Amino acid sequence: MSAVSFSGSSIIVDAALVAESFGLPEKKLRSLMRAGTITSRSETGQGEDAGRTRLNFIFGNRVLRLIVDAEGNQIEPARIDFTAGNPPAVKQLKKTP
Repeated sequence: MSAVSFSGSSIIVDAALVAESFGLPEKKLRSLMRAGTITSRSETGQGEDAGRTRLNFIFGNRVLRLIVDAEGNQIEPARIDFTAGNPPAVKQLKKTP
């Protein structure tokens, strides 16, 4: 089962994946999302990117970006850390089966 699934117009992301990426327990992740400290955005691919969805989770100076196909399979998972004065560091995350 993929960590990302689609139900109608809703996108469902396994909280464990996001929590692990930010180094947080799931309970804390959920609390921070409810408080608006961690936000999310999704973008649907057009043209040559049709069938792909880009999911961004933003937490302070960090962004978890997941690019998934129409079945929710991760294509390009990466966590990008932005630190003042330094270029972004990209950490590849393990793909879920």
